[in-house]
Amino acid sequence: MRVLFVADEESPFLWDYYTPGRLDGIDLIVSCGDLKSEYLTFLVTMGRARLLYVHGNHDTGYERRPPEGCECIDDKLVKIGGLRILGLGGCPRYNGGPYQYTEHEMRMKILRRLPGIRMAGGVDVIVSHASVRGVGDDSDYAHRGFETFRPLVESLKPRYLVHGHVHLNYGANIPRVEWLGETQVINAYERYVLDI
Repeated sequence: MRVLFVADEESPFLWDYYTPGRLDGIDLIVSCGDLKSEYLTFLVTMGRARLLYVHGNHDTGYERRPPEGCECIDDKLVKIGGLRILGLGGCPRYNGGPYQYTEHEMRMKILRRLPGIRMAGGVDVIVSHASVRGVGDDSDYAHRGFETFRPLVESLKPRYLVHGHVHLNYGANIPRVEWLGETQVINAYERYVLDI
């Protein structure tokens, strides 16, 4: 399965300079947050692949105008083409906005999902907006990751955790891919294609 992950900034390659057929061969599109509703609607229309998304901390306009034809997987476990995908949107609380959570709030969200995850036999991909604290996050307060993601990843051992929130243009040394044990942690900033 070829999955297109998008996050944080609309890709000119996929929007401003889109040409027909550019999304051919993409089986699934997943947004890791902070993208315009119109952009996601455009991608699901032009790509004709199912589009899943989690909320980023700046996706407050989705309540008034959600992305059309797209499916929110915040706090859900979905199965697609044999893949078990867990969605955990939002980021650590830094100014009290929506889609910002304390460590305790995120831990409770995860605990509520664990029985379903166990019944499904685990999870293959975790889709989040924020990353794991210390792996793929940034040092400033607004872009740190969740501490509670570490024991989740270490116990479930998903193949991938794909996130956004930390823009790769924030600095020259921000890695696109890191590892946490057996899990590949991928920053989906703008766009990233993964064959699973």
